[in-house]
Amino acid sequence: MLGHSTEVDLSTVYLYSIPRLTGAEMNELTTHHADHGLAALRFQTAARDLEHIVRNIAARYIAQQVPLTWRLLHAIEAEALADLGFASRHDALMLGLFQRPSALPYPETDDPVDFGASNALPAVFAFAVSVYEEAHRRAAQAVPVQGALRRTRAWGD
Repeated sequence: MLGHSTEVDLSTVYLYSIPRLTGAEMNELTTHHADHGLAALRFQTAARDLEHIVRNIAARYIAQQVPLTWRLLHAIEAEALADLGFASRHDALMLGLFQRPSALPYPETDDPVDFGASNALPAVFAFAVSVYEEAHRRAAQAVPVQGALRRTRAWGD
């Protein structure tokens, strides 16, 4: 029919475009996906573990009101990556994924940490900065605004 648009069933086109796989190829494909899924799960588990470790280390410094400097950030990174529990729970390959590449040098000074608008940070740095930012927000919310104090009343008044 000329002049009329015909709709093509895309699922049919799609089905014809998929090569037929043998049973062995299908098993290999399934195993490959399972391996990727397992690797992703292992990475997520290690990342959560490292974040927990960094949060605990940073919390000690926050409780002492130590500002986040480049030198402190490097110390937090060294302590977190040297954590024996972390090393014992994850294999060497996984641990290596969290090491900061030597091509990413950062200052080792007592200047305050400032990444600007960068969002590409080594994992430990990102976790530590996040903890400090959360603590800063909580502290800002806890400070009462001048004149915003309300008189407390006993029940029934």
